[in-house]
Amino acid sequence: MAAYSQTPDWSGAVSALRQSTSVLIIAHVTPDADALGSALAIGLALESLGKSVQVSVGEPQFQVPMSLNFLPGQHLVVPPENVVVPDLVVSCDTSSDARLGSLAESLNAAPISIALDHHASFTGFGTIHLIDPVAPATAALALELIDRLGVELTVDIATAIYSGLATDTGSFKFQGTTADTLRVAARLFEAGIDHATLARRLFDDEPFEALVMMAHAVQHAVLDRQAASGLGLVYTAISLADRGTMPELSMERVIEALRRTSEAEIAAVFKQADDGTWKGSLRSKTEINVGAVATALGGGGHHYAAGWTATQDLDAAIANLKTELEFAARG
Repeated sequence: MAAYSQTPDWSGAVSALRQSTSVLIIAHVTPDADALGSALAIGLALESLGKSVQVSVGEPQFQVPMSLNFLPGQHLVVPPENVVVPDLVVSCDTSSDARLGSLAESLNAAPISIALDHHASFTGFGTIHLIDPVAPATAALALELIDRLGVELTVDIATAIYSGLATDTGSFKFQGTTADTLRVAARLFEAGIDHATLARRLFDDEPFEALVMMAHAVQHAVLDRQAASGLGLVYTAISLADRGTMPELSMERVIEALRRTSEAEIAAVFKQADDGTWKGSLRSKTEINVGAVATALGGGGHHYAAGWTATQDLDAAIANLKTELEFAARG
């Protein structure tokens, strides 16, 4: 992990953005609402300042997934192959430049790049760092940047920010939620967001095919009570065949069902990506830092939520996870 400033360089970021003419904002591959919502919110703010703005994701022919197609600002989105070289690049919610996919080269080649992130596992890429592992979501940092740019909090910007904030706090249930988090949410309400519609789209809206997949995944879940020195692990796997024609993002909500298991401190979902590799998602309740576990496995994340890409076969990935959980439980 490269060294980087532990204090967000807000003045440097604001100065660089004000001096730029064209800006590319990148969300991590397989973007969630925090990554894409933060990118679109910043994009809308910069557009209001007269900047030429592109928002993209480093996946060939990227299109906004159906699960996020309600987010405002999508007129700014371009597929990575159509990106025009900008003056400045901003990365959102990305702890490692490897998570930028095909656009990592664009960031590394940029004379100025701003990294906006809240992962403790941030690796130090970029030239200006806006990193705060205590922040409940990257969206909270995006709002801070927008405020410092002096841009009005419109309904569209507030909607994009709220989408990231609500999802990364688990609808304000997770341990990272603070009184300040709720004050930010209140401010977004006051800006005019339709919170009831957003809550439905973010948490309570699934195609029937996704519900069938989730039922299959839960039905085949395994409870290992002895894992992590007896703290317990519940896990399941979703193969390409299980997923069918649905996109990778359709698997993200499965882990929220598993994490309710009373007998397990840790929940894990192994998801087979379009290229056949297995990706792991982790959640913990109170005792295990799954961010450290995922980092040991080549990924990263937060204390209570993390992930990694396992290039091994599924059985090896499960065995490696159990080994790292045992190390973590023993301190």
